[in-house]
Amino acid sequence: MSEYGPEHARLYEPVFRGRGKDFEDEARRLTDVVRARMPAANSLLDVACGTGAHLEAFGELFDTVEGLEYAPAMRDIAVSRLPAVAIHSGDMRDFELDRSFDAVVCVGNSVACVADRNELIAAIGRMTAHLVPGGVLVVEPWFFPESFLDGHAGGALVKEEDRVIARITQSSRQGSKTRHEIRFVVADSSGISEFTEVLFVCLFAREDYEEAFERAGCSVELIPGLELAGRPNSPGLFVGVRKS
Repeated sequence: MSEYGPEHARLYEPVFRGRGKDFEDEARRLTDVVRARMPAANSLLDVACGTGAHLEAFGELFDTVEGLEYAPAMRDIAVSRLPAVAIHSGDMRDFELDRSFDAVVCVGNSVACVADRNELIAAIGRMTAHLVPGGVLVVEPWFFPESFLDGHAGGALVKEEDRVIARITQSSRQGSKTRHEIRFVVADSSGISEFTEVLFVCLFAREDYEEAFERAGCSVELIPGLELAGRPNSPGLFVGVRKS
């Protein structure tokens, strides 16, 4: 499963905030989605919680929040940021915690970083298993095969008071997956440095996600227009409720 290294983890949030991503507003919108289906929801698990930016905001909206993160570098940042919050080291495909939650969210396209359909089914199954009956699961998918822009090149330049960060990306289709080459160039008072990471993400069809929800014992609906990353051709969000 793809994961961010330490250098990428440190730059992840500054770059996305610099591009206009509002983690706090997204957490409020996700909470609205959850409480529209379970008004009394007051506990939440953030799977693939990353640096804890969403999780910190969820902590203002729910009585109890916990996180799960696979990449050590990302989890270290989240733990440092939220020392009073349980942030578990674990893999979404096979994690087992000792409690259930009213809501489980998995955003940032992380669910598509698994290897294949069987692992997608396993991941959705584990998330659903950590819901109370009637609990709500919200998953942000990666692009569907028909909406992925093969060969897409992108870039962002973030200027801070004492640092400039350039992030350049190129995405290509390789069979049933997408390959993402991400290059960073960072300039500060110590000089200029750069590094490159390559990540792979699965191109699952809408039906693959729906099957995973159904096999886990969850209802499922795709809500377009609720995408979090601001991509015009993003599928939206999958939302399900665990059946009794």
